[in-house]
Amino acid sequence: MEPYIVKGAIIGDTIVSGTEVPIKMGNALPLSAISSSTSRKPYALEEACTVWEGVLIDQKEESTSTDMPLGTAIHNIEITLGKGGQLVRAAGTVARLIAKEGKSATLKLPSGEVRLISKNCSATVGQVGNVGANQKSLGRAGSKRWLGKRPVVRGGVMNPVDHPHGGGEGRAPIGRKKPTTPWGYPALGRRNYMVGHKLGEFVPTFNLRGHAKSDNRSRQ
Repeated sequence: MEPYIVKGAIIGDTIVSGTEVPIKMGNALPLSAISSSTSRKPYALEEACTVWEGVLIDQKEESTSTDMPLGTAIHNIEITLGKGGQLVRAAGTVARLIAKEGKSATLKLPSGEVRLISKNCSATVGQVGNVGANQKSLGRAGSKRWLGKRPVVRGGVMNPVDHPHGGGEGRAPIGRKKPTTPWGYPALGRRNYMVGHKLGEFVPTFNLRGHAKSDNRSRQ
């Protein structure tokens, strides 16, 4: 089992997972347990472990919980209750708990999207470690190939049989109204994902193209 390293965690720190656990770096708890209250209460322990030389060692401890205000930094967020963390797991990423209303919690993801997740889903407090992972210089092209990343070739320099943009004499235009993928589907500007699909309910924070005009017409 590989250790799950949280930013700021050091050897000897105890990491606890449960329904009502201390709101501190590395602990995992449901989103509903994070509120603006300052009351202290005993927590129900489910699983606890201690970081020791990069290995998680089982350990049981009791403690008390102090609820933190909204805006808490979290990561490793569940989408489906009991399935485990699926969101915000990459190195250095962090999400924010913006609000809670009814059965849902509003989260702001690293991409800037705002989504509604069930308050019963758990999350880990803090930011994922190894913040500078994307700033590491690989040094040579071969290092990219070792990671499984292959060269990216522009469609305009290919033959017509290989890409819709290919062919022509010299640097010719693509010969189409809009750019396409190698398989002929629209590219650059086309929505290529289903809103809210598998990631909780999507909360729009901007007007999509054409939607603002239709809303104004309906109001009139």
